[in-house]
Amino acid sequence: MKSVTIERVSSKEQDETGYSLPAQQKLLASYAAGKGFSIAKPFTITESASGKKQREIFNDAFDYVKKNNIKIIIVEKADRFTRNFKDSVDLWTWLDEDEERQLHSVKDSLVLHKNSRSQEKLNWDIRIVFAKNYVDNLSEEVRKGQKEKLAQGWLPTRPPIGYITVGDKGHKTHVIDEKTAPLVKKMFKLYATSEYSLVKLTKIMEDEGLRNANDNKIVKSRIHQYLTDPFYIKQNRWNDKLYPGKQDQLIDDDLFEKVQKVLKSKTTPKYRTHFHLFKSLMKCKECGGSITWEIHKGIVYGHCNHYRNCSQKTWSVENEVEQQIIANLENLEVKSPRLAEWIKKALKESHQDEIEYHSSSMGELSKRHAIYKNRLDCIYEDKLDGKITESDYERRFAEYSKELKQLDKKLGSLGESTGLDTSR
Repeated sequence: MKSVTIERVSSKEQDETGYSLPAQQKLLASYAAGKGFSIAKPFTITESASGKKQREIFNDAFDYVKKNNIKIIIVEKADRFTRNFKDSVDLWTWLDEDEERQLHSVKDSLVLHKNSRSQEKLNWDIRIVFAKNYVDNLSEEVRKGQKEKLAQGWLPTRPPIGYITVGDKGHKTHVIDEKTAPLVKKMFKLYATSEYSLVKLTKIMEDEGLRNANDNKIVKSRIHQYLTDPFYIKQNRWNDKLYPGKQDQLIDDDLFEKVQKVLKSKTTPKYRTHFHLFKSLMKCKECGGSITWEIHKGIVYGHCNHYRNCSQKTWSVENEVEQQIIANLENLEVKSPRLAEWIKKALKESHQDEIEYHSSSMGELSKRHAIYKNRLDCIYEDKLDGKITESDYERRFAEYSKELKQLDKKLGSLGESTGLDTSR
């Protein structure tokens, strides 16, 4: 008679204490052989499966049993079959529809069927109650642990990009990742300008070498999540509530708030085709309004926008304004060596973020370059060893070579902007 087996390991601890999948499979196969059952199909739920995935596999098992008229289900014991009442009710419904149908719980020494004695049903139901209690208690302990973690100022899950997790199990904390932090800062600063859409920002950060922990591209929706994550300003968001965090702050409050305003703005960032030299830098002397710049017959003119009452009618040519400013720059020459040294030091400090950003971007791109170069070497060896076909080799070679070419181009551009040598 045909049967199916259902094996399940839901935690590493169970694997380490003898409930590993191979052990279950060996036990159930031996039991089936002893009873004269053939195993039509085993259904395996691994410890890494999500709750949703576990449910899908369980439902697939029952669908297979019904579709193929399988009469026998074999499990190691009750809590390997289910830990909730609904599945147990579904089991009894399935058993009651046919007297030949049976569930064999090997370690419980139970064989359930339509005509099972009340004592056997009680035995099974009690085991399900205890199994469910185990899950409920485990869930309760997890929530308690999460609550305590939040109370201590730490997020009970993986931090967003720009941070890494350090420490041993039970004592993990989050610190700033020096490799990706400058890229994250740049991401916030770029978006705060209102000059970039999320699509454009996503592409820029991809080109700069920003990748997730698995070295995959970061999609637009994830970039949006990062831009709205209060973790960067020392606030841990959990179940839609905010808790004070102990992690170091990566983004200052003003910049974060500005980004939130841009995200909530109803207007889409506009892309200017002209970037005028003195845009947003000059005011009308009479009314204090901004000077507007526009092009007429190839010449850039600046004039008062007249948003306020103003009598000014003069339009000034951009080049002439620039020459006037240059002529007066001599008056700004610093005569004191001490003051000049102070200014030089201040400029270096203000440029430090940009230096860190370029260094971080260069490091991330170089890391990816090494990965793809290694992949090229590996597929060549696989081709020689006959592990992949010629067509697979050519496809992967073209893919990896294209990626390397793009990385070389990006590294070259960064090298030019920073004065670094990127030759290999």
